[in-house]
Amino acid sequence: MTAPLYQYPAKTLLGRVVAKQRILAHVRATAKLRERLRDDVAQITWHAKLAHSTLNLPGTDEVPELQVFVITLKGEDLHRDVLRAIDRAIPFPTLFELHGTHSIRVTAAYKRPSQADPSKWVLDDHYASSDWLPAESPRQPLPTAIDLKQLYQQLLRSLLPAPARQGEALPDQLERLRALEALKKDAATLEKRLRNTKQFNRKVEINAELRSIREKIADYDT
Repeated sequence: MTAPLYQYPAKTLLGRVVAKQRILAHVRATAKLRERLRDDVAQITWHAKLAHSTLNLPGTDEVPELQVFVITLKGEDLHRDVLRAIDRAIPFPTLFELHGTHSIRVTAAYKRPSQADPSKWVLDDHYASSDWLPAESPRQPLPTAIDLKQLYQQLLRSLLPAPARQGEALPDQLERLRALEALKKDAATLEKRLRNTKQFNRKVEINAELRSIREKIADYDT
Protein backbone atom coordinates (compact mmCIF):
# COMPACT_ATOMS: atom_id res chain seq x y z
CA MET A 1 0.00 0.00 0.00
CA THR A 2 1.01 3.62 -0.36
CA ALA A 3 1.63 5.59 2.82
CA PRO A 4 3.22 9.00 3.20
CA LEU A 5 6.83 9.71 3.99
CA TYR A 6 6.95 12.05 6.95
CA GLN A 7 9.08 15.13 7.53
CA TYR A 8 10.44 14.93 11.06
CA PRO A 9 10.91 18.30 12.78
CA ALA A 10 14.51 19.52 12.99
CA LYS A 11 14.52 19.34 16.79
CA THR A 12 13.82 15.60 16.68
CA LEU A 13 16.67 14.73 14.31
CA LEU A 14 19.72 12.85 15.62
CA GLY A 15 21.47 11.25 12.65
CA ARG A 16 23.53 8.92 14.85
CA VAL A 17 25.09 5.89 13.18
CA VAL A 18 24.60 2.71 15.23
CA ALA A 19 27.28 0.01 14.95
CA LYS A 20 25.95 -3.38 13.90
CA GLN A 21 27.79 -4.94 16.85
CA ARG A 22 25.61 -2.92 19.23
CA ILE A 23 22.54 -4.52 17.67
CA LEU A 24 24.05 -8.02 17.83
CA ALA A 25 24.93 -7.52 21.50
CA HIS A 26 21.21 -7.26 22.35
CA VAL A 27 19.93 -10.30 20.46
CA ARG A 28 20.65 -14.01 20.13
CA ALA A 29 22.31 -13.86 16.76
CA THR A 30 22.66 -16.97 14.65
CA ALA A 31 25.42 -17.25 12.07
CA LYS A 32 22.77 -16.72 9.36
CA LEU A 33 21.54 -13.52 11.01
CA ARG A 34 25.08 -12.17 11.28
CA GLU A 35 25.64 -12.99 7.63
CA ARG A 36 22.44 -11.26 6.53
CA LEU A 37 23.19 -8.19 8.65
CA ARG A 38 26.65 -7.99 7.10
CA ASP A 39 25.54 -8.62 3.51
CA ASP A 40 22.22 -6.74 3.42
CA VAL A 41 22.76 -3.67 5.61
CA ALA A 42 25.12 -0.84 4.70
CA GLN A 43 24.31 1.36 7.70
CA ILE A 44 21.89 1.71 10.62
CA THR A 45 21.09 5.28 11.66
CA TRP A 46 19.11 6.49 14.66
CA HIS A 47 17.39 9.15 12.60
CA ALA A 48 14.95 10.83 14.99
CA LYS A 49 13.69 10.73 18.55
CA LEU A 50 10.06 11.73 19.05
CA ALA A 51 9.69 12.58 22.72
CA HIS A 52 8.27 15.27 24.99
CA SER A 53 11.65 16.99 24.98
CA THR A 54 11.87 17.12 21.18
CA LEU A 55 8.27 17.28 20.01
CA ASN A 56 6.47 18.84 22.98
CA LEU A 57 3.97 15.98 23.05
CA PRO A 58 3.46 14.14 26.35
CA GLY A 59 4.57 10.53 26.51
CA THR A 60 2.45 7.72 27.94
CA ASP A 61 3.21 4.47 29.76
CA GLU A 62 2.74 2.61 26.47
CA VAL A 63 4.69 5.09 24.34
CA PRO A 64 7.15 7.12 26.46
CA GLU A 65 9.19 7.83 23.31
CA LEU A 66 9.00 6.92 19.64
CA GLN A 67 12.16 6.23 17.67
CA VAL A 68 12.76 6.49 13.92
CA PHE A 69 15.58 4.41 12.41
CA VAL A 70 16.90 4.51 8.86
CA ILE A 71 18.36 1.26 7.52
CA THR A 72 20.44 1.87 4.41
CA LEU A 73 20.45 -1.30 2.32
CA LYS A 74 23.14 -2.78 0.14
CA GLY A 75 20.46 -4.42 -2.01
CA GLU A 76 16.78 -3.76 -2.61
CA ASP A 77 15.12 -5.29 0.45
CA LEU A 78 15.76 -6.58 3.97
CA HIS A 79 15.03 -10.04 5.36
CA ARG A 80 12.44 -9.86 8.12
CA ASP A 81 14.70 -11.70 10.59
CA VAL A 82 17.22 -8.86 10.38
CA LEU A 83 14.53 -6.24 10.83
CA ARG A 84 13.12 -8.06 13.86
CA ALA A 85 16.58 -8.35 15.43
CA ILE A 86 17.15 -4.61 15.06
CA ASP A 87 13.66 -3.89 16.37
CA ARG A 88 14.16 -6.12 19.42
CA ALA A 89 17.37 -4.29 20.29
CA ILE A 90 15.51 -0.95 20.57
CA PRO A 91 13.56 -0.58 23.85
CA PHE A 92 10.87 1.75 22.47
CA PRO A 93 8.21 1.69 19.75
CA THR A 94 10.06 2.17 16.47
CA LEU A 95 9.34 3.23 12.91
CA PHE A 96 11.79 2.14 10.20
CA GLU A 97 12.66 3.67 6.87
CA LEU A 98 14.37 1.16 4.58
CA HIS A 99 16.48 3.07 2.06
CA GLY A 100 17.22 1.16 -1.15
CA THR A 101 19.20 2.50 -4.09
CA HIS A 102 16.37 4.63 -5.48
CA SER A 103 13.42 4.03 -3.18
CA ILE A 104 12.22 4.06 0.41
CA ARG A 105 9.82 1.80 2.26
CA VAL A 106 8.39 2.61 5.70
CA THR A 107 7.68 -0.34 7.98
CA ALA A 108 6.82 -1.00 11.64
CA ALA A 109 5.48 -3.68 13.95
CA TYR A 110 3.25 -2.86 16.91
CA LYS A 111 5.38 -2.80 20.07
CA ARG A 112 3.99 -2.52 23.59
CA PRO A 113 5.21 -3.01 27.19
CA SER A 114 4.80 -6.54 28.54
CA GLN A 115 1.95 -6.88 31.04
CA ALA A 116 4.03 -9.36 33.03
CA ASP A 117 7.13 -7.14 33.08
CA PRO A 118 6.64 -3.50 31.99
CA SER A 119 10.41 -3.12 31.57
CA LYS A 120 10.26 -5.55 28.63
CA TRP A 121 8.65 -5.00 25.23
CA VAL A 122 6.36 -7.30 23.26
CA LEU A 123 6.86 -7.14 19.50
CA ASP A 124 4.02 -8.06 17.17
CA ASP A 125 4.68 -10.81 14.60
CA HIS A 126 3.43 -8.80 11.63
CA TYR A 127 5.10 -5.81 10.04
CA ALA A 128 2.94 -3.16 8.39
CA SER A 129 4.64 -1.57 5.40
CA SER A 130 4.21 1.06 2.74
CA ASP A 131 4.94 0.41 -0.91
CA TRP A 132 8.43 1.21 -2.15
CA LEU A 133 8.31 4.95 -2.81
CA PRO A 134 10.67 7.03 -4.97
CA ALA A 135 13.43 8.46 -2.78
CA GLU A 136 12.58 11.97 -3.99
CA SER A 137 8.92 11.66 -2.92
CA PRO A 138 7.67 14.76 -1.07
CA ARG A 139 7.39 14.39 2.68
CA GLN A 140 4.36 15.36 4.74
CA PRO A 141 4.17 16.91 8.22
CA LEU A 142 3.52 14.54 11.10
CA PRO A 143 -0.18 14.03 11.87
CA THR A 144 -1.69 16.06 14.68
CA ALA A 145 -1.92 14.17 17.98
CA ILE A 146 -2.57 14.88 21.67
CA ASP A 147 0.22 12.57 22.91
CA LEU A 148 2.90 10.17 21.66
CA LYS A 149 0.63 7.12 21.92
CA GLN A 150 -1.89 8.67 19.56
CA LEU A 151 0.89 9.79 17.21
CA TYR A 152 2.36 6.26 17.17
CA GLN A 153 -1.02 4.72 16.44
CA GLN A 154 -1.65 7.14 13.58
CA LEU A 155 1.78 6.46 12.05
CA LEU A 156 1.30 2.70 12.38
CA ARG A 157 -2.23 2.82 10.99
CA SER A 158 -1.00 4.74 7.94
CA LEU A 159 0.95 1.56 7.05
CA LEU A 160 -1.93 -0.92 7.46
CA PRO A 161 -3.65 -2.34 4.36
CA ALA A 162 -7.18 -1.42 5.50
CA PRO A 163 -8.58 1.39 7.65
CA ALA A 164 -9.89 0.96 11.17
CA ARG A 165 -13.58 0.46 11.78
CA GLN A 166 -15.47 3.11 13.72
CA GLY A 167 -14.13 3.09 17.29
CA GLU A 168 -11.85 0.09 16.66
CA ALA A 169 -8.81 -0.04 18.95
CA LEU A 170 -5.45 -0.63 17.29
CA PRO A 171 -4.89 -4.13 18.81
CA ASP A 172 -8.37 -5.16 17.61
CA GLN A 173 -7.68 -3.78 14.14
CA LEU A 174 -4.39 -5.69 13.96
CA GLU A 175 -6.08 -8.92 15.09
CA ARG A 176 -8.81 -8.48 12.44
CA LEU A 177 -6.24 -7.86 9.70
CA ARG A 178 -4.25 -10.94 10.78
CA ALA A 179 -7.41 -13.03 10.55
CA LEU A 180 -8.19 -11.48 7.16
CA GLU A 181 -4.71 -12.33 5.88
CA ALA A 182 -5.10 -15.96 7.04
CA LEU A 183 -8.50 -16.25 5.35
CA LYS A 184 -7.11 -14.88 2.07
CA LYS A 185 -4.34 -17.49 2.16
CA ASP A 186 -6.93 -20.21 2.76
CA ALA A 187 -9.00 -18.90 -0.16
CA ALA A 188 -5.96 -18.90 -2.46
CA THR A 189 -5.20 -22.52 -1.46
CA LEU A 190 -8.79 -23.58 -2.19
CA GLU A 191 -8.82 -21.74 -5.52
CA LYS A 192 -5.70 -23.63 -6.59
CA ARG A 193 -7.20 -26.93 -5.42
CA LEU A 194 -10.40 -26.17 -7.34
CA ARG A 195 -8.45 -25.58 -10.55
CA ASN A 196 -6.65 -28.90 -10.16
CA THR A 197 -9.66 -31.02 -9.17
CA LYS A 198 -11.36 -33.15 -11.83
CA GLN A 199 -14.15 -34.80 -9.84
CA PHE A 200 -17.43 -32.90 -10.04
CA ASN A 201 -18.56 -33.81 -6.51
CA ARG A 202 -15.28 -32.65 -5.05
CA LYS A 203 -15.49 -29.38 -7.02
CA VAL A 204 -18.92 -28.75 -5.47
CA GLU A 205 -17.52 -29.32 -1.97
CA ILE A 206 -14.53 -27.03 -2.55
CA ASN A 207 -16.79 -24.35 -4.04
CA ALA A 208 -18.96 -24.44 -0.92
CA GLU A 209 -15.87 -24.07 1.31
CA LEU A 210 -14.60 -21.24 -0.86
CA ARG A 211 -17.92 -19.41 -0.76
CA SER A 212 -17.98 -19.64 3.05
CA ILE A 213 -14.43 -18.26 3.31
CA ARG A 214 -15.20 -15.42 0.88
CA GLU A 215 -18.21 -14.45 3.02
CA LYS A 216 -15.94 -14.29 6.06
CA ILE A 217 -13.41 -12.23 4.11
CA ALA A 218 -16.11 -9.76 3.14
CA ASP A 219 -17.16 -9.52 6.79
CA TYR A 220 -13.60 -8.94 8.07
CA ASP A 221 -12.79 -6.52 5.25
CA THR A 222 -15.59 -4.04 6.01
